Amino acid sequence: MVSMKTGNTPHHPGATPGHDAGHAPSAGTGTDQASGNGRASGNAAPNRRSWRVVDIVVAAVIAVASGVIFWAWNLAYAGLSPAFAAFPPSSALVAGMWLFPAVLGGLIIRRPGAALFTELVAATVSALLGSQFGLTVLASGVVQGLGAELILLAFLYRRFTLPVALLAGVLTGIFGGINDAFIFNWFPEYTLDWKLIYVGLVGVSGLVIAGLLSWLATRGLAATGALSALASRRAHQEPVA
Repeated sequence: MVSMKTGNTPHHPGATPGHDAGHAPSAGTGTDQASGNGRASGNAAPNRRSWRVVDIVVAAVIAVASGVIFWAWNLAYAGLSPAFAAFPPSSALVAGMWLFPAVLGGLIIRRPGAALFTELVAATVSALLGSQFGLTVLASGVVQGLGAELILLAFLYRRFTLPVALLAGVLTGIFGGINDAFIFNWFPEYTLDWKLIYVGLVGVSGLVIAGLLSWLATRGLAATGALSALASRRAHQEPVA
């Protein structure tokens, strides 16, 4: 799914160490390019899209931590069932807890496949720890991760603003809701109207929990310097829209 980029990139005088192609070049870099000593602008895309060892490691850490959260949430969710007894499809409002790794991973790593990778690995960890949903969580991880991945792809992995994060959360939720209500048919007792409402509410949950909260978390982590080795290290300085 991913390819490691382990080679060292040469630095030029005045260039910012660890500078990522997704950010505006520093004055030193621009000078080098003007004099013909810098990298050609056509090389920027591969640098932005190629995975590095640090990207793989951080994505794996996010995914494993999310998988543990999944496992804990699975246990908590069972105890919340009575709260949704009056209108069962309303349980979809907390489904975003199973969706956030896709958006969070995509926003932090900013490489093709990051959203799908983090969601799938998180689902795998959840299954290994013991999930009442069994191995079906692996298929759910693929479907949900694909939702966020398609939105980031639509913006060519160049924009990671709040609207993009919200769209990624919504589509992840819609994909997950369709998977639950129609593909795996977890709720055979639901009418068609209830299933459609369930899908819509998962989309809302994805927008808030997976989209908004993941975007805020990314900016918060960037502000602390925790993302200094990643393409998202300046996320807290980026425009909201």
